[in-house]
Amino acid sequence: MSDRAFDNLASMFARSVKHHAAQPLFGVPRPNGWRWYSYAEVGELVDACRGGLAAAGVGHGDRVGLISTNSVWWAVTTYACYGLGAVIVPMYENEHPDTWRFVCRDAGVKHVVCARTSTAERLGSGWSSGPEPQLVVVDRPPSDDASFEALLTRGRATPAETIAVDRADLASFIYTSGTTGEPKGVELSHDNICSNIAALHELLPLTHHDRSLSFLPWAHSFGHTCELHTLVALGSSIALCDDVDKLLHHLAEVQPTVLVSVPRIFNRLYHRIGRNMQRRPPFVRKMFDRGVRLARKRRQGMLALNEAAQLAGIDRLVFSRIRGALGGRLHYAFSGGAALEPEVAELIDSVGITVYEGYGLTETSPVVTSNGPHGHRLGSAGKTIDGVRVHIDHTGREQERAGEVIVYGPGLMRGYHGRADETAAVMTDDGGLRTGDLGYLDSEGFLYITGRIKEQYKLQNGKYVTPAPLEETLKLSPYINNLLIYGVGQDHNVALVVPDVDALSAWAEQRKLHFGGTAEMLSSQRVVAHILADIGERSTRFRNFEYIKRIALIEQDFTIDNGMLTPTMKIRRRVIVDTYREQIESLYGDAP
Repeated sequence: MSDRAFDNLASMFARSVKHHAAQPLFGVPRPNGWRWYSYAEVGELVDACRGGLAAAGVGHGDRVGLISTNSVWWAVTTYACYGLGAVIVPMYENEHPDTWRFVCRDAGVKHVVCARTSTAERLGSGWSSGPEPQLVVVDRPPSDDASFEALLTRGRATPAETIAVDRADLASFIYTSGTTGEPKGVELSHDNICSNIAALHELLPLTHHDRSLSFLPWAHSFGHTCELHTLVALGSSIALCDDVDKLLHHLAEVQPTVLVSVPRIFNRLYHRIGRNMQRRPPFVRKMFDRGVRLARKRRQGMLALNEAAQLAGIDRLVFSRIRGALGGRLHYAFSGGAALEPEVAELIDSVGITVYEGYGLTETSPVVTSNGPHGHRLGSAGKTIDGVRVHIDHTGREQERAGEVIVYGPGLMRGYHGRADETAAVMTDDGGLRTGDLGYLDSEGFLYITGRIKEQYKLQNGKYVTPAPLEETLKLSPYINNLLIYGVGQDHNVALVVPDVDALSAWAEQRKLHFGGTAEMLSSQRVVAHILADIGERSTRFRNFEYIKRIALIEQDFTIDNGMLTPTMKIRRRVIVDTYREQIESLYGDAP
């Protein structure tokens, strides 16, 4: 492990404020443009917040909850807590209040900082047991003692110095999203997170000149470490996207150089580029397709001199315009949270935006492996970062290429808060972490993730199916917004498909098919057959027993609000299957 410039997150932030005082740190959208806060301004706010929290009784080891989307005050509260040796407990603003209350009780949270009065009211209205935490609310007026502004005012009057924070001290409890049960609080120390930051700085070509457009929640370990802390430690700038539906608009305004995201957002870019190309003249589409093929040859090291000249011309005439619509300065796309489809990665990389995919878990702070300039292979999750080692456990899977991924290194969590048995269950005797993910290492050390063990199920023929890879592939269809594959104990797979109604309507209109409404269209056998045929065409690289034989088209999407998605956009399979059990049964003709 290389030497670090800092041992804890408080000293890291102080160092960046000192060296990059005039540099813009956070950009916030306003009706008349973007308001940028410099490192010095944010540093002053952190000093005031630290004093206010200390005056409220927050000290070393205390837990402070945060309920909000990404914001300046989110970061201010976080770095203020770190300076007091306090532990932050971030929560998603779109989570159910019962989950907020569970997390607060489980973590022993005594103070909660909320973005909105409505959040504070929802948190407190169902409090039935245990001490209710003290609330600070950002959108309340300064005259309200419980407002964030009042906290800052008290802090300026009673400043508190940053304490000596040990690298082994806890920094964060980041709760897992709970796809199959109650969320668990992952205890991460300053040393855990700082080891990740140092390794990423050594691996990735980022500097204080870089700027990101932030929409990945900082309550998620990926956004928390890989964007917020990693970029702040460099002195880079972060523009805050207040609505993911405004992403493309904000990209043009902010002109970021870096995009940190999960595959879902890159899938959107893939579809947008594809739709825009379909509207261009045939000769432009031909150049685009030629450029993608040449870019593939370049990645393979097989590009001839005349082909390189062709690619340069296509880049100038076609690809540069695509990059221009994304702000014109976007150089790097960092993807994590789930496997990125190779087709999506290849397209984005081909148009001149280098894609670096990685792999990690909340329990590993989070990054385990990543692609980078010195080791880059599309479709893989990259090689281990500095100080980390991966072992593939084939126990029980001796005949298969993939096994369980076990991780060793300085980023491993201290444990699940208050759950010694569950912590012991995921730790190996020699100090490794059982990830629950299936994967394999190739001959050069690149890691490939093939699915989750707990998502695997067995068909009647004894074959195991890992549905996620095929699901992600099928989501690239222009006719599919979402889907879930099912086949537990059956002789074949079926799927619940949430179609893209607009794309499907356009397809139907081209064929002069007319329906009385969406429900009638989704029940049409011709429409169902069309989507099933599209699914078949996109499934050819998968094994025959994984193919989907029948589908049901459903109108309601899987969302966070209806409980079918976690706040980190993972599907809750059990909830979806329970909700649509009747439709699944109808696809088999009997109970699944």
